[in-house]
Amino acid sequence: MAVSAGVYAMYENAFTVGKLGKASIETDMVPVAEMETFEPVFEGDIQEWSPMSAKGWMKRKKTGNDLKITVTGKRYIGDEGNDFIAETAWKVGDGCETTVKWTFPNGDTMAFDAVVNVTSGGGDSKNLDPLVFELLCNGEPVYTAAP
Repeated sequence: MAVSAGVYAMYENAFTVGKLGKASIETDMVPVAEMETFEPVFEGDIQEWSPMSAKGWMKRKKTGNDLKITVTGKRYIGDEGNDFIAETAWKVGDGCETTVKWTFPNGDTMAFDAVVNVTSGGGDSKNLDPLVFELLCNGEPVYTAAP
């Protein structure tokens, strides 16, 4: 699935979740059907200080990272990935944790444990039922470059 240098469509990103939660292995990874948007947000923890030796200039050091992916789409009953995500809305603790694999358009991957946070569903009676959730990275992800 490698692409040449240049721009690419967002749908060329792919992600799968472990349908058995944290106990999932590679064969338990499934896509989540009917998802429409995928928005990763990277956030660094930045420490700032102003030593007198810097003569008024700020110094900074990045001391931590965070990754949160917000996904929106439609509720699709009967799809293993969609059902797993939707059912975490009623759970706490280990019941709303899973493994995630994000495959980039060039074939690189990022795998991580995640807390699933379902944030929205329901709506107007004339609309399809939405499924909106966050995949909150839980620990250090493993980034693997494509061969």
